[in-house]
Order: sequence, then C-alpha cells, then structure tokens
Amino acid sequence: MPARRLPFAGVLFLGAFSAARFSFAQGTQQPPAPPPPPSPQDDPRGSAVPRGASGASLTTPADSSAPAPAPPPAAVIVPPKLVTDEGAQYPDSALKEGLTDTVTVVLVLEIDPTGGVRNATVETPVGHGFDEAALAAAKKLRFEPAQRGGKPVAARIKHQYVFAPPVSRLVGRVAASRSDAPIAGANVVVRGPDGTEQSTQTAADGTWSLEKLRPGAYEVRISAPRFTAQNATQDLKPGEEVSTVTRLEREGAEAPPPDDDVEEVTVKGTRPPREVTRRTLEMREMTRIPGTSGDALRSLQNLPGVARPPGLAGLLIVRGSAPNDTNIFMDGTLVPIVYHFGGLSSVVPTEMLQKIDFYPGNFSTQYGRVMGGIVDVGLRDPKKDRLHGMAQVDLIDARVLAEGPIGKTGWNFAVAGRRSYVDLWLKPVLESANAGVTTAPVYYDYQAMIQKDFDKNSNFRLMLLGSDDRLELLIKNPAASDPAIGGGISAHTGFWRAQARYRNKMSRDTELKIMGAVGQDFVDFSLGDVYFKLSSVPMTSRIELSQRITKGVLANIGVDMLYSPYKVQVRAPPFPRPGEPPGGPGLSRPPLETNDTDAILRPGLYTEFELTPWRGGRIVPGVRLDYAKDTKEWDFGPRVVMRQDLTRGFPRTTLKGGMGIFYQPPQPQETNPVYGQGGLRSNRAYHYSLGVEQEFTQNIEASLEGYYKELDRLVISNNGNSGTGQAYGMEVLLRYKPDARFFGWLAYTLSRSTRKDTPLDDERLSPFSQTHILTVLGSYRLGRGWELGARFRLVSGSLYTPSTYGFYDENAGVPLALQSYPPYSARMPLFHQLDIRVDKSWKFKDWQFSVYADIQNVYNHGNVEGVSYNYNYTQNTFATGLPFLPSLGMRGEF
Repeated sequence: MPARRLPFAGVLFLGAFSAARFSFAQGTQQPPAPPPPPSPQDDPRGSAVPRGASGASLTTPADSSAPAPAPPPAAVIVPPKLVTDEGAQYPDSALKEGLTDTVTVVLVLEIDPTGGVRNATVETPVGHGFDEAALAAAKKLRFEPAQRGGKPVAARIKHQYVFAPPVSRLVGRVAASRSDAPIAGANVVVRGPDGTEQSTQTAADGTWSLEKLRPGAYEVRISAPRFTAQNATQDLKPGEEVSTVTRLEREGAEAPPPDDDVEEVTVKGTRPPREVTRRTLEMREMTRIPGTSGDALRSLQNLPGVARPPGLAGLLIVRGSAPNDTNIFMDGTLVPIVYHFGGLSSVVPTEMLQKIDFYPGNFSTQYGRVMGGIVDVGLRDPKKDRLHGMAQVDLIDARVLAEGPIGKTGWNFAVAGRRSYVDLWLKPVLESANAGVTTAPVYYDYQAMIQKDFDKNSNFRLMLLGSDDRLELLIKNPAASDPAIGGGISAHTGFWRAQARYRNKMSRDTELKIMGAVGQDFVDFSLGDVYFKLSSVPMTSRIELSQRITKGVLANIGVDMLYSPYKVQVRAPPFPRPGEPPGGPGLSRPPLETNDTDAILRPGLYTEFELTPWRGGRIVPGVRLDYAKDTKEWDFGPRVVMRQDLTRGFPRTTLKGGMGIFYQPPQPQETNPVYGQGGLRSNRAYHYSLGVEQEFTQNIEASLEGYYKELDRLVISNNGNSGTGQAYGMEVLLRYKPDARFFGWLAYTLSRSTRKDTPLDDERLSPFSQTHILTVLGSYRLGRGWELGARFRLVSGSLYTPSTYGFYDENAGVPLALQSYPPYSARMPLFHQLDIRVDKSWKFKDWQFSVYADIQNVYNHGNVEGVSYNYNYTQNTFATGLPFLPSLGMRGEF
C-alpha cells in the first residue's frame, strides 16, 4: 500500500514563503536550502559577487559628491514544486517481522536545476526496511526546479514519507445450513484486537463486508432471528482479504417444517435448482479464465459435458448432441447465436452479465423445444449510485460501456457497444502477401437498457440488444476437385431483440414474472451462384406465476409462446444423406431453388411443483405441453428431478437424479417442400441422470454425475423420422470456488454418442462424439494488482470421414472421391494445449486501469483441425489450427 505523506510549511534561507500543499498521493516537501550565488559571468559588468546573508550586492568606491546608488532589488526565490511521486510501499520485511505501526521517514533531497533528485539521504534512520523503501521511492521523484530571478537553480529540501500498514478486509456470506439459501438482515458483530467492535447486517443475497481493518485477530459473531448464532475467530494479515461462508442452523425443533426452507429459497435469484444439474459461474471466474480473452460466454467450453468444437467453429456441443439441439437465452429471450465468427467473442460482452446458468440435461419444464442443453444468460441491473464508464481495447475488438442513474427519476440506464477491427489490419496483410484468399471479417454488437425499481420486490426493464457479422472472401484459386467453388463468398448474419420484463414478488407466497420480446434474425450467404437468404421476425413471450399452495408445496405455472414469420430464398444442390455416394462435385450438381414465406408457431404450457416433503429432500415433478404448427401435433413431456441431502449441515453431501422426455420440432428446412419432406414429427429424447455432490471445505466441492440419453424419431433426410441414437457418459467436476486469492477447477468428461439412420443401418459414431475431455485451470492473485492464470486442455480428436479415389467424372472433368462407410469412422490426433493469462491493474482514487496478456497455445503445438486431399484423393495431409497466439488488451473504468 502506498505510504501516506503529510504537507507542512517551510521557510527558505533567503526569504519567507509558504510551501505548496500536496495531494494524498504525494510526499511532503520541506523548504529548499538557499540556491548558490551566481557566478561572475551572471553579472552584466563582470564584477565578482560575494556571498551574503541577505543576498548579493555590487559595491563601488565611495564618492562624496555623488549620491549613494540604490541597492538592486532582491532576486525572487521560487521553491521547487513536486510533479511526480509514485509513493513508497510498506516494506515486506517489516510485515514479516510483525510490525503494524505507522512510521515516518524524513529525507534530505538535493534537487538539480532540471528537477531531478541528485542525492537523497535519511535524516534519522528508523530501520526495518523503511529507510530503503523511502530512498527507492525518492529516486522516482520529479520536481519543477527551484528558481531564482526566473532561472532554474539547485536546491536542498526535506521530504517525508509516512508509512501506514496496509489495511485488511473481512467479507462473508450467511446462509441457511440445509438449503444454502441466503439470510438477509443477519447481524454481524466483529471485535478487533484492541477490543473495539464494529457491526453490520447482511444484504439480500446474504453477503456482508467490513473495510479498513487493522491486522490482528478478530472475533466474529453472526446471529439472525430463528437461527442459532455462531462465533468464529479470523486472523487478518496486513493487506489481506479474508472471505468466509457461515451456515446457520435453525433453532427449535429437530426437524423444522419443510415450509420454512421454501420461504428462504424463494428469494430472487437464489432458489435451489429445478434441474438435476445447474452450473453457475461467478463473474471473477468468467473474466479471468485463460484462453478466453476474458469473454464470459466462452468460459462455457471449459465445463463438463461440453465438447470442444473443431477449429474456431464457435459451436456449443452438449453431451453428444448437435449444436442446434441447445438453446441460448438472454434474460429469458431466445437468441439464435451465442458467438461471433468462429467463436472469437460472444454476442454480449462480459461487462453486461450477471450470471450464466448452464443446464447440460434434464432441465426444468420452463424450457422446451430442444433435446440437448440450455444456456440462460442473466444480464445485470444498471448501477444506481453514480455515473460509471468503461473502455477496453485488444487485438480483436474495442468496446465501451456507460451506466448510472437518470437524474432523480428513479430510472437507471446502461448502454454498451463493441466493434471488431480485424478487417483494418488483416486484409492489407493478406493482400500484400498475394494470398489466394483475401478476407475482411467484421462484427459488432450493442446493448441498451433502462430499468426502474419500484421497491425491493418489483422492477420493470426495457432492453435492446443486437449483433451483426459480415464476411467477404475472394477465392483466386478454386479447388481442382470442385471447380465450381470460385469467385466470391459473402456472409452476413445477425439479430436484434427488444425486450420488456416485469417482475413482482407480490407477497411471501406469490411471485409474477412477465416477459415479451420482438426482434429479427437474418442470414445472407452466397458462394458463386449458390445462395441462402433468411429473414424472420421472432416474437416471444413468457408469463410465470409462482404460488405457494401449502407448506412444502410451491407451484410454478407458465405460458411460453413463440411466433416467427419468415421468408427464405435458397438456390443450392440437394443435401445428401449421411453415407450417400456423391453425384459429382458438391456445387456442380443440379441446384434446386425455393422461395418460401411461412411462419413458425410454437405455443407451450408448463407446470412444475417444488416439493420439500421431508428434511433435506426436494422433489420437482413437472409436465410440459408443446404444439408445433409444422408437425400439427402436441408433444407431452413429463419430467421429474430429485435431490436429497445425506448429511445435515456442513459439509453437505447430496444425492441427485432425474428423468424426463424432451421434444424438438423439425427445422424449417426439414419441412420445406423443396429441400425437406412432409409428415414429420418432433425429434424425441429420454434423459436419465444420477449423481452426487460433496462439499469438502467452504471453498472446495466436487460432483460426479452419470447420464444416458436415448434418442428416437430423429429426422433423416429423405427418410422421415427413422433415426435413432444414444449418448451416455460420466462427468466429474472438482472445483475451488473463488476466494480472495484463488479459483480453479478440474473438469473431466468420458462420453460416447452414436446414431442409426434407419433400423437396418449399422450403428455409427455421431460427428460430435468426443471420448475424453479434460480441462484443468486456475487463477491466482499475486498481490499489488497482479494475477496469473493457466489452462490446460486434453481432448480426443474430432471425427471425420476418410476419402479415397473413386472414379473420373467426364462431365465435370474432375476425379471423384469415395467416402468410407460408415461416416465419421476416423479420428484426428489428440488435441492438447496450454494457455496462460497475466493481468495487472492499478487503482486510483476515482478510476482503475488494467492491462492483460492472454497467450494461447504457449508451447505452439500443431493441433489437427481438418484433413485436406490432393486433386485425385490419393494423398492427404492434416491441417493444423492456431499456432502460438498472444493477445494483448487494456482497460480503463470509473
């Protein structure tokens, strides 16, 4: 911690004046010593100027007849003025010796005519490393030099540093022992080493904090109505932040009524999961994971059950399901994509997020229309205290954010925007290198919201968010195996959403949530004379009422609507079935065309009961009913999840499990009259899972979960709902939750995913099956604003379909390949990569500045991302992914 400096007045030897008073961040300056007299060359008459106690004067021989000349005016003396003082740190050697006193070191500084410190000495040494710390800080001092008569001169002054020991901080969270629900309004009393007491109360989320504590041993007492108080002792070291979690037991009966816990867990945002598995990342974890450039949504790829997509595909592959089997929501509103081009960054910046809830399977009935997983991204409320701002720039994009109150209206706002500028430097580089492909990718996104909190139980929010990606390619050298691929490639994709949301906890038993949104999705892709153009206007709404019926019974009843008119224009060859022999080079086949205007209509109804029938037990049965206009059928999906605490209090051991039926309507292109087929039904999946969660310490927890998914009625091109499949595996997560210094986890997934296109076909691996996925990561705060993190990944290689030379197509004039059967029968080499991230931040009085270096693939391993063939498919070579890739960024915020 920088030492504190105190200003005091001084007097020059040659004249009296007041010394300048300096700010908190500066040292204390004493008056300068008298500057040296001028040399004879300084006098215009060349006479010697003697030293004098009251200055210098010029004398001539006495002349009784001439009047005595008036003495020249005294030269104006201006003291040196401090310009730069970085401060001195409380020495580590003193802290190790257990010193916590305030110490003052007085220095005598000799300042040269340029304002630099020529020499510094300690007036009275104090030892313990303080003298050395003060002298080291003095070397970095810069002054405006002293002046005499308007000319810079040397000076000698005193300058003092006041070393105050770094203060400490105590933070914590108070929760109910059985449900882990936060306890608001709990009293926290802290007695310090000198006997003085400080007190505070917990916030709505159960958190509390006490700042500026002196080092030493503290007694902490936490109490709340209807709970048994707890006492604890915490030792605080200088400059340390200690974080604690306290779980209070209820008073009275050995087995309190289940209704008590339900009342606790209905606090906004803290209800126990209505799913078997919900993994929530905290903000510090989301922004500091190496290899993600601080992008929160990219952190999802490090969780169990999420496969690594090949290359920079930017896809979410959950438990062996296809990417379009997983839905992404922003504050409850469905959005079509989660990443910009190739996963460079997410479509909503981290600074706007509050949390990310990830459900890999067996999710609540409030979600439907998919059979993979769910990602629900919660956007945080705007800040209310004052105006805040942020700007960040790195090698990929730049972003800004502003938020705060709107006068005294009670409304608060937040606006943010981001734009990539890869196109500004990559395109000239490729063109100067005469590359076969020139590229100019660019993306941007934007967010804006206003919110009014009527009281602590109700609020209203209006939000607008959007994303836009554009890419243009010029292929100068078409592939010999498919000469139709040439000319230009262009892609333009994006979306926007306008949302209104209202929440009101009307009483302790009733809560109402209403959300409505409208927007647009658009895709415009062209390759030569092949194109795909889609424009849709999705309108979604959700109304959910939570009502406690009786003790231990909470009902959630909701309506979930989706209506989306769309227009699609396509000119492309027909899509072959998996394993179907090619009819020629892909784009040289006779194209089909369609120009279709239609609408998607998919209303849904759901109900769910949260039951706490006995101590530590929780059962959530529910049912969802969905209708799809394209299939003209209602899909009935019952589900149930169960959780049971096997231990009372801390450390908690919980057994969990669930099963359910999940439906996914066919995609619009699958029911299109030209490219699709009629008479389709919804895809169907049966989810089963069983697992255990174990707490070891307040920060260390582990979970083990096995899952099995049985798939049927899968839509197969030109073959109806003949497809079947299965996916099964085991997921392990050992997590160290963030404390004042460290966070990290180990995630491992063992899985297998298979498919059959028809009952008569052989079983084959799904293209998204990855057997082993291991991720180990951690980040540690070193102190003084430094943080160091690392991530290591080891993943089975992606699957691909080998090709060999088949025959020569005289019509197209190119050799054609024969693909192996079954498809996806070969696997690329093992993927492994180490990423490192270093952060440094500086905190000032009203703002903060930070820089980071995020280095991917530190040891430059050539990971295989694809296979390419020569013109006649007789030879192949592996295409590797990104090499050693450093990314630098800087950020300022206030």
